Amino acid sequence: MFSFFKRNDKNIEPINFDSLVCDMHSHLIPGIDDGSPDLETSVQIIKNLQSLGFKKFMTTPHIMQDFYRNTPDIILSGLKDLQNELKKQSIDVEISAAAEYYIDYDFESKVDSGDKFLTIGDNHLLIETSFISAPPNFGDIIFKLQLAGYKLILAHPERYGFMTFEDLQSYKTRSLCLQLNLLSLLGYYGPPAKAMAEKLIENNMVDYVATDCHNLHQSSLYSKCFTNKHWHMLVNRETLKNQML
Repeated sequence: MFSFFKRNDKNIEPINFDSLVCDMHSHLIPGIDDGSPDLETSVQIIKNLQSLGFKKFMTTPHIMQDFYRNTPDIILSGLKDLQNELKKQSIDVEISAAAEYYIDYDFESKVDSGDKFLTIGDNHLLIETSFISAPPNFGDIIFKLQLAGYKLILAHPERYGFMTFEDLQSYKTRSLCLQLNLLSLLGYYGPPAKAMAEKLIENNMVDYVATDCHNLHQSSLYSKCFTNKHWHMLVNRETLKNQML
């Protein structure tokens, strides 16, 4: 059966990422997290992703107390440098910045103190958790953020090994949007993440997809999604919300 589907995928007419318009999760601001190390790399990644059909980028550096202590000022300053370099090279692309917020004690403290966060589009907040276990107050944090008017997007839910499909169904009932990483469709993060990604797609639970691109190597892989049957399933349903951002 596996070989049959593998052959079948290769015979699918390719579909690029034109319909998405916007890549709303990536790490393109150089030197501030585990993403692009320098401006030259950032520009090349953007050119690579443009060639796949993306027209707009909302890049989202990590904010994580123990590793990446980024602030809005640091992120927006780096964004400005990147925008200037793109303009200098006459690369016509729209790029803005938000952040990927790791839910830790520092983040929870900011929620409690009413801090303002960098958001995507119409007050959408991109959040992530540990890959090992959920934050102890995850439900309360979700409630507080929604009460403050944020529209929550959970980054790459297929990659959290501790989250069951039923957990993600429950989050959806609480108006938490789910953002799938495109590389999960290729098995890049391992078989369990690929299997969960496929199950989420088959059950029409995916709201956004994104590259979550960190480096040039990753930027060379996304075209392999063009003939992936689950990517085609997403496109043909016309339920993805990327183009609305």
